[in-house]
Amino acid sequence: MWGGVGEPADSYYQVRPECIDVPKTRFKIKPGKTLSVRKWQAAFLQEGSLDIGKTLRRIRRGGIHPSIRGEVWEFLLGCYNSLSTFEEREQTRQRRRLQYASWKEECKQMFPVIGSGRFITAPVITENGQPNYDPLVLQEINLGTNSNGSDFFKELTSRGPLDKKIIQWLLTLHQIGLDVNRTDRTLVFYEKKENLSKLWDILSVYAWIDNDVGYCQGMSDLCSPMIILLEDEADAFWCFERLMRRLRGNFRSTGRSVGVEAQLTHLSSITQVVDPKLHQHLDKLGGGDYLFAIRMLMVQFRREFSFCDSLYLWEMMWALEYDPDLFDVYEAHQCGSERAEGLKGKTKSIKQCGKYERQNMRNGGKTAEGPLPISVFLVASVLKDKSYKLMTEARGLDDVVKILNDMTGNLDAKKTCSGAIKIHKKYLRKAKK
Repeated sequence: MWGGVGEPADSYYQVRPECIDVPKTRFKIKPGKTLSVRKWQAAFLQEGSLDIGKTLRRIRRGGIHPSIRGEVWEFLLGCYNSLSTFEEREQTRQRRRLQYASWKEECKQMFPVIGSGRFITAPVITENGQPNYDPLVLQEINLGTNSNGSDFFKELTSRGPLDKKIIQWLLTLHQIGLDVNRTDRTLVFYEKKENLSKLWDILSVYAWIDNDVGYCQGMSDLCSPMIILLEDEADAFWCFERLMRRLRGNFRSTGRSVGVEAQLTHLSSITQVVDPKLHQHLDKLGGGDYLFAIRMLMVQFRREFSFCDSLYLWEMMWALEYDPDLFDVYEAHQCGSERAEGLKGKTKSIKQCGKYERQNMRNGGKTAEGPLPISVFLVASVLKDKSYKLMTEARGLDDVVKILNDMTGNLDAKKTCSGAIKIHKKYLRKAKK
C-alpha cells in the first residue's frame, strides 16, 4: 500500500490526460509520518473514542493518507466529537442523512431538476419571478416528459406570486451550475455528469437553508473536495456545511463591504508588525488594503496550490486550529440558545487542542470577533516568503498580482504552515508590548 519512500499522491486524484499544464503535487505519502490507515484505526479506543491529540500531531508531521482523508476530515471539521462512541456517531450520521434528505426533497418539490442527475446553467425565471421560456432553459429542465419543460412552468405559475426567498433561490441555481461546470474540471472524477450534478445538488440545498449567505462564487471550490472524498452525498454535505461554519463570514456582504475585508485589515496589521518594510512598499504601490489577497482567503488557497496540495494544506490548518469544543458549539447552535448557554465557562483540555489554538489560549490571541483564522497568518507567511521578490520587482499592483499568480503550484504547504505559526507567535509577542 505504501510503495517506496515518499510515494506521490497524484494517483488518488487522476488528472485528465489532455490537461498537461496541471501542477504536480509536492505532497508525498511518507511511512512513519503520514497518518496511515493502521495508525488511524489504532487511534480509537474500544468503545470508539478517538485519541485526538496523537492524531493531530501525526497530521502535522505528514498529512493524511488519501484513502482515509474523508473520514478524518469529519473529525477535524467538527462533524463528530472525538469523545463519542461508534454507536453515538452512527446515530448522528443517520440523523443527519435524514435531515439532508428532507431538505433535498423540499428543494425538489420547488424545482424537480434537483436530484435528477442533471443541473442547469441558464436562469429559469426573471428577477420578478416570471418564467423564462428560452429554448436552452426548456431543454435543461426537460426531465424526459413530452412537455419540453413547460409542465414545470405551469406548476410554478399555478401557485400564484412566488415568495421572495423562492425567487432568490431559483435565480441562484443557474449561477451554481455555471460554477460547477468550471470547478476542478482537470480531474477525471468530474468527467462523470452524475458527480457534477451531485456537487450542484449539495450547493443548491445549502443555498436554500442558509438564509443569511445563500450561495456565493467560490463555494464550489470549497465543496468539491468533499464530493470526491466522501461517497455518501449527505456526509459530503455536512462536511461542507461544517466548513462553511468557519468561512461563511467571508462571504457575508452588506451594501458597503464583504466579510473577508475584516481579515484583510488584520493581515495589514500583521504585516506591519512582522515585515514593516514590505508593508510600506505595498502601501506605496496602492496595495495597503491587501485586496490582492482576497482570493487566497475566500477559497482557502485552492488556486495557489495543486489540488492535492491544497487538501494537504487544509488538513494541516484544521489540525493546527483544532478546538475540541467545536462539535458541541455547532450542535448547540442548531439546538438553540439554551444549550449554547450551557457551554459557557466550560473548561477545555489544552492537550486536545491544535498547536495554533494552544498559542491563542496561552497568549490571549483573540479579537472581539473571536480568534483570527490561521489562514490570515498563512497569507502573511506567503507574503514574507515572497518579500524580496515583491520588494525588488513589484513596481505596481499588477506586478504584485503577477508575482503571486506565478507562485501557483510552487508553494510548499508544510513550509507555509510552519511560517504561519512562527509569524503568529511573533505577532502575539509584539502585540503584547
